[in-house]
Amino acid sequence: MKLLIVDDEELTRTGVVSSIDWRSLGIDEIIQADDGVNGLEMARLHHPEIILCDVRMPRMNGITMLEEIEKFLPDTVSIFMSGYSDKEYLKAAIRLKTVNYVEKPLDPADIREAVLEAIHRYNQNQHTRRGEELQSIQAASRLALLLTMPSASVSQNDSQDDMQQLAGELSLDLSPSSGFTCVIVRLQNAPENARTAYDEIYRRLEEFLKNYHIDCLSVEKKPQHMVYFLIGKETLSARTLAAICHFIGSCYASYGHYYIAAGKTCKGISMAYQSYSDAVVLLQSSFFFPAGTLLTSDILAQMPPAPEQPDFSVSTEQAFSNALSSLDEAACSLFFQKLYQCYNSCRSLMPNQVRDLYYKLFLVLEETGRSLHLNADRQAQADNIMDEIENSFTYEELHQALVSRTHRFLEIAQNAAPENATIAQIKEYISRNYRNELLSVKDISSHVFLSVSYVCTFFKNETGKTLNQYLTEYRMERAKELLADPQYKISEISSRVGYSDGNYFGKSFKKYTGLSPSEYREKMT
Repeated sequence: MKLLIVDDEELTRTGVVSSIDWRSLGIDEIIQADDGVNGLEMARLHHPEIILCDVRMPRMNGITMLEEIEKFLPDTVSIFMSGYSDKEYLKAAIRLKTVNYVEKPLDPADIREAVLEAIHRYNQNQHTRRGEELQSIQAASRLALLLTMPSASVSQNDSQDDMQQLAGELSLDLSPSSGFTCVIVRLQNAPENARTAYDEIYRRLEEFLKNYHIDCLSVEKKPQHMVYFLIGKETLSARTLAAICHFIGSCYASYGHYYIAAGKTCKGISMAYQSYSDAVVLLQSSFFFPAGTLLTSDILAQMPPAPEQPDFSVSTEQAFSNALSSLDEAACSLFFQKLYQCYNSCRSLMPNQVRDLYYKLFLVLEETGRSLHLNADRQAQADNIMDEIENSFTYEELHQALVSRTHRFLEIAQNAAPENATIAQIKEYISRNYRNELLSVKDISSHVFLSVSYVCTFFKNETGKTLNQYLTEYRMERAKELLADPQYKISEISSRVGYSDGNYFGKSFKKYTGLSPSEYREKMT
């Protein structure tokens, strides 16, 4: 805690500082001022929790100083010290909620007792204020949630009554002409301790909006989506809205990628849902724009419509397959250029439509690798395709994921000799069936129509590994990928890579990596 001592007598200030073990009281910083004017300045600069001040001082007396400080530090607790004990000063101390009145000449024991009481009072003030703030945030969230619901989904009369009651609790000065502007923030990942983070951002935003005389309500509508309603006397200008959204973006920037969508301002509380609906529609297009973009109806209206599909003479999948099969890097680059021009900043398609197309293109890439008998160990596995797509927050990320995989594919294809067709068949079969704990060498040999003994000898001669050794290594590599994702339990990973016995899986994994599964996961994080 910080203690501000304000007294025009330097000897008094020095005596107070040196006569008490302040750290034992929880005071770790002491600030001094020699009159009320400087005391007010020090309070603005340092925000002390406790103020110990003289009553009569040059330029500004203690009562006037504390009246000013109370305006911006309402929870700070003050202690008067003075040689004057007339009733008028005592009345002023009571009016200012002063915790105590210490008479000069000062007794360190009296000061210590007064400061301890002041600390107790300050902690009580903070506890009360936190409770009031929490109650206010909860009421604001309830009202914001009602504003996101169409009147058809709830009893209109009940809804209006609830909204008016909550608005009264929040001391919102609403009229039929009050403007409601909905702003939705979509995050790629929810922050750790999300509730605390969201509450802190809400408090910062409320303080920022005071500059514009705008009130704010917020609610977490669904995971990673925060909804804000900006309430003002008039329609927000584009410039003001941009400034507010820029501030909101700065609050969320440390938590990763995000989008912001702002609906049109609507008049009256009953029309607030329309602004929310506008923002939701805008947010559906966010996938096609760079992270951090502010989406408004004006911005989207200025974007030229994208073609419905790339200008290829054949289907998009076939065009990609042709470029890959020829191992022509220039043809692949041209394909990606046309693809990107079509879907970047797209307004005519839904994100899932484009995700579905890219899923098919990932499958084309994998199928081409198999058809060219490239080493399956070095190809992207189908298991990870959906994760790659789902983890792409923007179209740019999804596109670059496909481009990167294609570059790796071309590098492998151009630098590596084609793999024997039978070996490629065996590896493909293992990649599709490794989860089956009963998978055996006999199953593999039957798949390629060869005897068990011949398959074992042939595979060892071609790869330098036995079939069982390859199968174990393949399973361990898949296990390593799954361990990198904390959503999977180790027991679940064991069964997903073909081990019903968790203990046996643990021993095999440690033999392969030198670490137990839990140790490996800890190292990864």
